[in-house]
Amino acid sequence: MEIDPFIFRLSIFILSIFVGYYVVWSVTPSLHTPLMSVTNAISSVIIVGAIIAALAGSSDKIFETSNVFGFLAIILAAVNIFGGFLVTQRMLQMYKKKKK
Repeated sequence: MEIDPFIFRLSIFILSIFVGYYVVWSVTPSLHTPLMSVTNAISSVIIVGAIIAALAGSSDKIFETSNVFGFLAIILAAVNIFGGFLVTQRMLQMYKKKKK
């Protein structure tokens, strides 16, 4: 009996959701800021690839599939980077001593 490839990939996706949830929520606050910095670095690499995808293809058609998905990837990765910086700044504010 052979397993359908879609079901196989769907089960891996669902398992990765559970594993990701437990990994993220078990991180201590002191490790959160370095992990966010690494996530921002990965997203910056994604933006470079998304720019290449958005500019790929001929100049005759600007709304090809790769261009649209590249543009969406740029937007989503930018939101991820800037949101990560905001969260990192907020976490760093928690560790500063309060002035009296």
